[in-house]
Amino acid sequence: MVKLAVVLHQLRREQSRLKSEIEAVSNAISALKAATSSGTGTTTRTISASGRARIAAAQRARWAKVKGQKVVPFAAPKGRTLSPAARRRIVAAQKLRWAKWRRAKSAKRR
Repeated sequence: MVKLAVVLHQLRREQSRLKSEIEAVSNAISALKAATSSGTGTTTRTISASGRARIAAAQRARWAKVKGQKVVPFAAPKGRTLSPAARRRIVAAQKLRWAKWRRAKSAKRR
């Protein structure tokens, strides 16, 4: 009978410990839900003006195609170009980074 009482006491202690852990997990979940905007973990993203312009131009082109009108292409702004000297510097730096990485990798194998 004494052993049964000891086992029962241990089970009750374990039950109270598990209840407190479940409560801690529930608190963590509610804190994470409160941290997100809608509680679903989704975040809002903004789009740049040029991105919005590309989307709008593409939609206009689709409608023009449907209506049988002339499709006016959207000219994307030309990106900046690097000077040949800048390109050479970047290439040289990248080659040094790769050489360092290869040396580190070969040193690990040994």
